[in-house]
Amino acid sequence: MPIEILQILVFVGITALIAGLTWRRCVQETSHLNLSSTRDEVFLAGRGLGWVVVAGSITLTNLSTDQLVGMNGNQMALLAWWELSAVVGLIILGKIILPVYYRYECTTTTELLEKRYGDFRIRALIGLLFLLGNVFIFIPAMLYSGSLFMQTLFNVELPLLVIASAFALMGAAYAVLGGLRAVAISDAYSGVLLLSLGMVVVVLSLAAINFDFSGIPIDRLTLIGNNESPIPWHTLLTGMLFIQIFYWGTNQTITQRAMASPTAEEGQKGVMAAAAIRLLIIPPMVVIPGIVSFKLYGDIGDAAFGRIVGDVLPLWLSGAFAAAIAAAVLTSVNSVLNASTALYVCDIHERFIGSAPNLRRLNLIITVAFVVIGLAMVPVYAQAESIINLVQELYGLLSMPILSAFIVGLLFRGVSAGAAIVAVVLGVLLYGFFSFVWAPFHYIHMMFITVIFCVSAALLVSRWVFHATPYWAPAILFAQPDDTNIAR
Repeated sequence: MPIEILQILVFVGITALIAGLTWRRCVQETSHLNLSSTRDEVFLAGRGLGWVVVAGSITLTNLSTDQLVGMNGNQMALLAWWELSAVVGLIILGKIILPVYYRYECTTTTELLEKRYGDFRIRALIGLLFLLGNVFIFIPAMLYSGSLFMQTLFNVELPLLVIASAFALMGAAYAVLGGLRAVAISDAYSGVLLLSLGMVVVVLSLAAINFDFSGIPIDRLTLIGNNESPIPWHTLLTGMLFIQIFYWGTNQTITQRAMASPTAEEGQKGVMAAAAIRLLIIPPMVVIPGIVSFKLYGDIGDAAFGRIVGDVLPLWLSGAFAAAIAAAVLTSVNSVLNASTALYVCDIHERFIGSAPNLRRLNLIITVAFVVIGLAMVPVYAQAESIINLVQELYGLLSMPILSAFIVGLLFRGVSAGAAIVAVVLGVLLYGFFSFVWAPFHYIHMMFITVIFCVSAALLVSRWVFHATPYWAPAILFAQPDDTNIAR
């Protein structure tokens, strides 16, 4: 049998095996339950995810080709800071923010905003911003980077859009047919495969250069970035922490997994396990293959990861790794799709269109619509010089204004929801000005400036325009589930 055919058969076989194991586990877990198409079942897996599944799902939902391809595509150690600082974000989620979501019995993270501000409008606005980010930034970035990896690894001439369409269809099938339960279980199975083979790639990459980093420029190896680097050292003291708090603590796609456990304690165990994985395993996976590829091939950008994997792994094992990468792409795409549908249904449809929708049918319609939009954006992302830097810069338009609404809502009472909305809109405009008109600082610094501006604006506008006086009352310490943040 030709080795190339064996490679493809291994890829197809493992992909099918993961799907089969996921389906079997879903049937086992639900056979004794009388489950209907409720919000909890479709969007929170019936609140039945154990900590192991939570940890695996959080890890693989984040660890997709936009990380593996994008970070290795920079071909420098500095990008490890995204993963190292993520540990802090996960700890803050587990120890501080997650118990609040459970206390308020939230289905979506934005539901917490409605209960803290006492106003549905802030929930609808933030939910809409999350949707825009998912549909126009994350879904197309994942589809593009996953397709690029497959194209590079298998050395095929299929158009990226064709490969992206296959990923989109399979990811949508998971999200529609199985809901969060199928998504999370497939994450856990795929995570074991991807992390194991990912570390094999790291070791074999190092062996390919005899563990010798000589000849690689020092700026490719240092963890202290200068002003011209993707992550200058001083950005670690400003916007980086807020980026991580936003992503891990308020992003529905991530927190949805931790909110789907039977208890807050079970969810916290999963989050802490995900933090340990993030600290010990992920950093070498996202930088070492890229650095090695620089020594072997020179500056080849986002093609680095696919090429090094194709060269260091035996062809049959590269088929297994391709299956792991495909699983990572699928689980990330279907995770974002499931989270997006939850936000649309809970934050927009039920309030403004119909209060008792057929969730399975609506899930199908919305998922298909989001997939079509994401695919249409793939050619745009194909023009990016660095996919990871583009995603971070674009998402700054939404992330810091959104985070400001959570900060104000979680730390203060008596703030007018109207003031928070004004601050969010001003924050989007401010960061847009920084990005497209005048960029005096690195974009991570501009994120820091934006979130401080938004929080200050919300408090000041509430006091002087809406005549509602904010006062300090952190949700984690004082608020009860039936409290609201109604302005006095």
